[in-house]
Amino acid sequence: MVISELFKKKKAVWSFEIFPPKPTADISAVAETVERLAALSPDYISVTCSAGGTGNARTAEIARLVKKCGVEPLAHVTCINSSKADVSNTLSELSASGVGNLLALRGDRVAGAKESDDFRHASDLVHFINEWGKGKFDIAGACYPEGHPESADLLTDIRNLKKKVDAGVTHLNTQLFYDNEDFFRFRDMLALAGIDVPVQAGIMPLVKKAHVDRTIALSGAKIPAAVSRMISRFYDKPEALMDAGIAYAVSQIADLLSAGVSGIHLYVMNNAYVAERITESVKHILNEVNG
Repeated sequence: MVISELFKKKKAVWSFEIFPPKPTADISAVAETVERLAALSPDYISVTCSAGGTGNARTAEIARLVKKCGVEPLAHVTCINSSKADVSNTLSELSASGVGNLLALRGDRVAGAKESDDFRHASDLVHFINEWGKGKFDIAGACYPEGHPESADLLTDIRNLKKKVDAGVTHLNTQLFYDNEDFFRFRDMLALAGIDVPVQAGIMPLVKKAHVDRTIALSGAKIPAAVSRMISRFYDKPEALMDAGIAYAVSQIADLLSAGVSGIHLYVMNNAYVAERITESVKHILNEVNG
């Protein structure tokens, strides 16, 4: 299945994102998560690369597991620490695993790690994948409603995003955000820039103290007053924070779907329980939107 074709068939695509275990960890915990997520009938499940500079290790392994559970995988491919030979090996493994949908990313900088001499930007990776695969892969890309943290400003970031789309990206997934108005403004700016590929809104529920700390520190996402109050009130109350974080995510999703978003991409942090609760809460909205 070509994921970009889903946007022609459905008004709102519904997907999840998971990450692989560490290279030495057993796959069983992730296998159970994948099975529970697959039972929710998402349109696809994206599989990130390994964290901490270990690159594309285990992505194909988890993508195969997703396919085995009857769901289409979207495999992340990064390039910031990779040579053309490294990426070629990754593409060969993914192709041999029957994975035809990729999310092409530059990747996060890792302190002390040598950066690629072959790839400076995600658009370079998109060009390489298309040349290597000759139409074999459908390529998605990432975007940032508040602008990439390393970009001079949002307009500059959108100009660079246009280069990525022109290189062959067929749809976009956004970085997480907590103020829907930022997304709506971004969507309007993309239209003015001539970027007309579908854009899925990336939603990450703040449901655990560790996620709150990491998200605020690393994502650069703006924290609206409502979210700030929620964190302040329930930061040390795990059950209350779980419920409040899910409730806020559901309210975001309901508003986005009401406004005609092309899809929701839920960053579930390998927590099937969160995906189950949110999916149950919005299933009637999704059904109504998709007719």
